[in-house]
Amino acid sequence: MTHITGSSRYQATLFPEALDELVAADHAVRVIDVFVDALDLAKLGFSKVEAEATGRPPYQPGDLLKLYVYGYLNQVRSSRRLEREAGRNLEVLWLINRLRPSFKTIADFRKEHVKALVNVCRAFVLFCREQSLLGGELVALDGTKVEAVASTRRVITPESLAKRGQALDRKIAEHLAAMDEADRQEESMSEPTVDVPKALSALKEKRQEIARKAEELARNNLKQLVETEPDAKLMRTANHGYRVAYNAQIAVDSENKLIAAFDLSNEGNDTNQLYPMAEKAKEALGTESLTVVADTGYSSGEQGALCEATQITAIVPRPQRGNTAGEEFFERSQFTYDPENDSYRCPAGQTLTLEGVTSQSKKSYANPKVCASCALKPQCTKGSFRRVNRSLHEDAIESMSQRAAADPRWMKRRRGLVEHPFGTIKAMMGIPRFLLRGLLGAKAEWALAVLSYNPKRVLAILGVPRLLAQLNVAPI
Repeated sequence: MTHITGSSRYQATLFPEALDELVAADHAVRVIDVFVDALDLAKLGFSKVEAEATGRPPYQPGDLLKLYVYGYLNQVRSSRRLEREAGRNLEVLWLINRLRPSFKTIADFRKEHVKALVNVCRAFVLFCREQSLLGGELVALDGTKVEAVASTRRVITPESLAKRGQALDRKIAEHLAAMDEADRQEESMSEPTVDVPKALSALKEKRQEIARKAEELARNNLKQLVETEPDAKLMRTANHGYRVAYNAQIAVDSENKLIAAFDLSNEGNDTNQLYPMAEKAKEALGTESLTVVADTGYSSGEQGALCEATQITAIVPRPQRGNTAGEEFFERSQFTYDPENDSYRCPAGQTLTLEGVTSQSKKSYANPKVCASCALKPQCTKGSFRRVNRSLHEDAIESMSQRAAADPRWMKRRRGLVEHPFGTIKAMMGIPRFLLRGLLGAKAEWALAVLSYNPKRVLAILGVPRLLAQLNVAPI
C-alpha cells in the first residue's frame, strides 16, 4: 500500500479557460463583488470614478474597495500583504480581475477616502434596514480601546518632563563641577577621556527641548501628548494596562446584532458618548424614538437630558462608588433628596442645605454645625463634616438608573448584544491595533472593520444565494 500523493509540479495541466470556474457559485467573495458594484461610488465620495481624458489611467476605486473589504474579512489589513495576495490568491485574482496594484496605491486609497468608507458603511446599514434586518427599537452601546501606532515611551506629560528636566539639571551640574575640577588641575598632563564642554552643550540642548515641550503643553492646556501620534491618548485598556489608543464605539441593533452606527474618538472614557452614539443610531435606523442601553461608563446627567429631549430612552445604571479605604461609612444612596426644599436628609434625620456649586458644575450640600455634634459622625465621615454633591442633571441620571434597576435583564441583554460584534471584529483584525496614524486614518480602519463585520453577519443570517438575489433586486 502506498501513500496518497499529489501530481508532479512538472506535469503540464490544463486550467479552466475561465477564472470564474475556480470560484464557487455560492462563495462569499461573490457577495463582495456584487455589493461594491451596486454602490454609487461618486455619490459616496470616492475620487477617480471617472478617468481623466489625459494622464496615466487610474485604478477603479471599486476594485480597490473590493480588495480592502476582502482583506479585512480575511485578517489581511496591511497594504503590502494585500499587494502579495493580489498576485497569488485565486479569490483575489477573480475579484479584481487579475489587477496588481502596488502597496502604495492600496495604502493611499485607504488614507484618502476616510469619509467615503464611512458612507459605504452607512449605505449597507440602509440596505439592511430596507431588508427588514434591523429592528429599530433597541440598540446597545459600548466602546473598546484599540491601540494606535505609537509607543507609551513617546507619551509626555508635565510630570514626566519635570522629572527629565531635573535629571538633566543634575547631569549639567556634574559636568560643570568636572570642568571646575579640571581648571584647578591644569598642571596635570593627562588628556581628558571625555570632551566635557561638548557633552555639556548637548545636555543644555536637551534641556532647552524639554522646556520647549513643557511650554507647548502649558500653552495648549494639555495634560499629555503623544509625540508621534498627537491625536491618540494614553488610555487604560482592559487587559494590558495603559496604552496609546483610541476609543472605538459601536451601537448594535437588537434584531440581528448588526452595527447600526459607529464612531472613533480620543476620549479615554465613555462619559460623553451616550447622546452622540444614540443620535447616530437613531438617524441610521430612521426612527422617531429609540431605546438605548449602556453600561455605567455612559452615566452622565447632561447626556441623559439630551437623550430625553430627543425621544431617546436611555437605560444606564449609576456607577457604584465604594467607600474609601474600605471604611463602612453611610453610602450616598442613604441620603434622601427633598426636591421642594432643594436639600438632603441624612441618616441621622438632619438637613443638609445647598452651600454652592462646585467647579465640576455640581451642587454641594452640607451642614457643618450639625455634623460637629452628631452621634453618627464616626459612621459618616472622617472629616469635620459630610458633604453630598448633586449633578445639575441628577433627575436624568436617576431616571436612567431606575430603568436599569427595574429589570436586571437589561444589562445581561446589553452584554449579549455588544460583546459578539466586538469579538468578531477583533478576530478579523488579528492584532487589534490600527496601522494608520492620526484620528482620520484610524477612523478609516475602523470603518473598514465595521464594513467587514456587517456583511459577514448578514451572510450568516441570509446565506450567499439569498443575499446575492437581494443585492441584485434592490441595489444599494
